[in-house]
Amino acid sequence: MKNYNIPEIARNVFWVGAKDWNRRMFDALIPLPQGTSYNAYLVKGEKKTALIDTVNPGFEEEFEQKINLVSDLEKLDYLVMNHAEPDHSSAIRYIMDKAPDSILVATERGIKMAGLYHELPEDRIKVVAEGDSIDLGGKTLRFIEAPWLHWPETMFTYLPEERVLFPCDFFGAHTAQGVYDDDLEDLIPLAKRYYGEIMMPFNKMGAKALEKIKDLEIDIIAPSHGPIYKNPERILEPYRKWTAGKTENKALVVYISMWGSTKEMVNAIAETLLKEGVDVRMYDLAASDLGDVARELVDSRAIILGTPTVLAGMHPLALYGAYLVKALKPPAKYGVVLGSFGWGGGALRQAGDILTPSSMEVVGTHQVKGRAKEEDLKKIEEIGRQLAQKMKA
Repeated sequence: MKNYNIPEIARNVFWVGAKDWNRRMFDALIPLPQGTSYNAYLVKGEKKTALIDTVNPGFEEEFEQKINLVSDLEKLDYLVMNHAEPDHSSAIRYIMDKAPDSILVATERGIKMAGLYHELPEDRIKVVAEGDSIDLGGKTLRFIEAPWLHWPETMFTYLPEERVLFPCDFFGAHTAQGVYDDDLEDLIPLAKRYYGEIMMPFNKMGAKALEKIKDLEIDIIAPSHGPIYKNPERILEPYRKWTAGKTENKALVVYISMWGSTKEMVNAIAETLLKEGVDVRMYDLAASDLGDVARELVDSRAIILGTPTVLAGMHPLALYGAYLVKALKPPAKYGVVLGSFGWGGGALRQAGDILTPSSMEVVGTHQVKGRAKEEDLKKIEEIGRQLAQKMKA
């Protein structure tokens, strides 16, 4: 058996998860420049023992060995599933087979979701709802329903005696680095990136969850990805802002340019906004990490999309970017669409069709044939000034 690092994050509460240092993509969509972790926690009471969440496929044996270093897995009493996504639940059947008397604990929706991935023994299931609890002897697990954070069955688990909150994906960050929040100086940008990628479409449900836990005494927040917060306010404060949809005087510029025309246009509006005192963040979608774009979406007040026309529509990467904006539902108030074409347009119309259903006000659009002329650049600068005034107001 290997000599694993198993931090005791609170009295008789152990981190027994796994670090995936080399994973570089999640859901075939989200880049992971620092890998990620699959956090699971063992809670030992005076009478019973509970495991909170499991690990991603491929880490089952490591997981088993870590548990056995601090407790006898065969005698595990409860396996709490906060969330049914496979990176947290894939080892459920593995653990239940190793611990023949263990009971799976989840919401009613959670049991149904878990049943899609595993054959669950019906006599070893305990359905819990808001406010239910389990006594481990000197330690109590209390359950808080948190639907749509970010699947419909999600719940939080709270350990009042040690003031530990286990919120699964909420408050998480994709990084394999560090154990505790004070190990990483750049943790909040990583958490913001994670929020933009995963939680931003569910801002309202996030705000409701924060309301539910506001009166809890919390010394430690132990999420399912990334470091454990010994300083809960470090993540609670930004989450209050992000779930409320608060924006900054910041414009996010995302664009594609095939022959330089669209790039010239977005540069013109970016320079105008900078002159007007607006913070500008610019990303070329041909070379950018979409996780960085998602991070900027969290609090940008305006989004400028630049795209050339390709075969009567948007450039495919710009189309992807526009759909990403639509799907992630950022709080941006204003939008601008700029584009260029050679022999036939169509990109701006398609962009409008995608973005119109959002709550953004489209302040202006402009399209040029070939390269932008002096009058085109003046028009773009005027759109930029109008946008800046609206953002300041």
